[in-house]
Amino acid sequence: MQLDERSGSILDELLRSPGVTSKELEKKYNLTRRQFGYSFKKINDFITSKNLPIIERNSQGNFIINQAVITNLKDDHEVSSAETNIYSEHQRQYMILLMLLGSNEELSLNHFAFELDVSRNTILNDFKKVRENALEYSLEVKYSRVNGYFIEGEEFHIRQLLFNVIDTLVQMNGGEDRIKSLVGIKEDEFAEIESRIGNVERKLNLKFTDDKVRTMPFDLLLVLRRISQSQTIESFKIGYKEISHTKEFQAAEEILHDTDISEQERLFITLHLLSTNVYWADQLTEESIPHLKRALEDMLKIFENTACISLQEREELLDKLLLHMTPAYYRIKYHLTEVGDVKSFILQDYKELFHLIGQSTVPLKELIGTRIPETEIAYLTMLIGGWMRRQGESLRQKTKAIVVCPKGVSVSRLMFTELKELFPEFVFLDSLSVREFYDYTLDFDIIFSPVFLETEKKLFLASSYLKKEEKNRLRRQVMLEVQGYTVHEINVEEIMEIVKKHADVKNESQLSKDLQRYITHEDNGDNTRHNGTYAYSLDELITEDRIRRVQSVSSFEAGIRQCASPLVESAHIEQRYIEKMVEQNTEDNAYIILGEGVAIPHAAPEDGVNTVSMSLLKVDEGIEFAGSTIHVMVVIAAVDKEMHLKALLQLKDLAQSKKGRKALFDAETDQEICKVLKKHSVE
Repeated sequence: MQLDERSGSILDELLRSPGVTSKELEKKYNLTRRQFGYSFKKINDFITSKNLPIIERNSQGNFIINQAVITNLKDDHEVSSAETNIYSEHQRQYMILLMLLGSNEELSLNHFAFELDVSRNTILNDFKKVRENALEYSLEVKYSRVNGYFIEGEEFHIRQLLFNVIDTLVQMNGGEDRIKSLVGIKEDEFAEIESRIGNVERKLNLKFTDDKVRTMPFDLLLVLRRISQSQTIESFKIGYKEISHTKEFQAAEEILHDTDISEQERLFITLHLLSTNVYWADQLTEESIPHLKRALEDMLKIFENTACISLQEREELLDKLLLHMTPAYYRIKYHLTEVGDVKSFILQDYKELFHLIGQSTVPLKELIGTRIPETEIAYLTMLIGGWMRRQGESLRQKTKAIVVCPKGVSVSRLMFTELKELFPEFVFLDSLSVREFYDYTLDFDIIFSPVFLETEKKLFLASSYLKKEEKNRLRRQVMLEVQGYTVHEINVEEIMEIVKKHADVKNESQLSKDLQRYITHEDNGDNTRHNGTYAYSLDELITEDRIRRVQSVSSFEAGIRQCASPLVESAHIEQRYIEKMVEQNTEDNAYIILGEGVAIPHAAPEDGVNTVSMSLLKVDEGIEFAGSTIHVMVVIAAVDKEMHLKALLQLKDLAQSKKGRKALFDAETDQEICKVLKKHSVE
């Protein structure tokens, strides 16, 4: 039995995200209820033809999928779109690109139509997008009667596109076999290059990520094929002295020991190894990239000072950053960073953190000699953000879970910490690569993974990057299957409607904020603790009672004491927090100057902060500090790594705006100051 393209796509979606609802699928595929019902019936007919249990649907529109359906369809490579040879538009376009980049023969429309089993008109339509994709790499798709269709441009850009195409296609169901078929890669040559890569891992004493182990043989084979066709690197300037002494250069020599290619090409392949993500490596030293660890230390110091936080277990974090940044260094320096979709996720869930970390990468930029791409900043944000949100977990009689992720250390650690936060009821044992999973010996109950795995345990498919709506859906699904119930979610808007029925609400906006703040507090008797879901705005933290205005002060220390006095009086901070600020915020700590004339003295949460808070001191004549004249001082008291970040960014925008600073400095009353703060308390 065959499935139509729409039904096949819906089945793939169900297998990837079992927690999705029928309403969400109807909306995504623009279907009426009847159209969806028709496709759902065809899906179950298809599953029945495989002698597998049908997918059931409850009254709430949730799906119940038997584990056998997931396991068998994956194991037999029988997910609908793969079996029926129906490819999406996106998949066809990338397969066309692969043929253009890696084929040994002259290509006509008939070649593409035959391989992809579609009409010539469909191929012509696909070529519009293919040309757009090529243009993003400064390449052109051309045609001649003699040579057929081909791609023209700098070889370095062609290889960048080739690597991106392979990365994309290998994720497709049956993708590896399809790549071999499209460009004529033989099993024996593929096995040989796989074996050589395995030797490289042993020689370098590291493990490449699962994704890279899958794609690297294709990368190398097709690059070598292009070299054999005289498609060689010419204008790409590689620092020979920088990489010829590395272990990766020796490894490249081992891979290429029987291949006659130029020194420039050997350096290019060395660079490919150097810039490849690793999941694990032996302890890295300064010998690999001198001064990299120092640059990372400086980056963390800037970040801590800018974000007013103190990172714990710094040495362990630095080791993780060094492992990530060693290949990233070469990607950035030689412009090999691929453009991914990770930035949109970062901006949605970590936008303040992404912004601050981006500003903290100046030492890395100075070391590498070029700007840090946003995609690389996004990965740093995930790694540092995941580290900040780590929470200790005691081993009790709980459901034991592991996370299996092929994406590498940065993404897998983020996924691990996100899931720990989402399921505090469970004990999370380890974050593993796929290969490590199959050798894992500890006992566990459930697995979270973005990929299918062969296992008898409960497997929950979860995206590597969990957005808010995905978290809610996944939690409902897991709690229903593991614990037999779903957690009732408290809705502030519904509470507001009930309150308004029985009371006269004078300030709905403030009541809503107070309710949200109360609901998201941890129920441990300590109202200063917070789970990070609520971020304060600038006007919420600096209110009239926390503002002081003076003509002059005798010193910067005196300014700190006057500025912090409202917070001591209200018990938001203890006196020892002021003493710590005076001790730490000396003239050699210029990072506390946020903008011209604005300073933000602060210390660590453990130095005496009871509640997240801010206070402001306006000094008309100014205070001389670190070569600047400070007119506004804001004391920041943070209790964790997140609750104050939004307010801090809003203050930063204000301090770096000439018009905003003037309005603040010219304000003559507490009310006028509050008005300026409120104007800048926006997303």
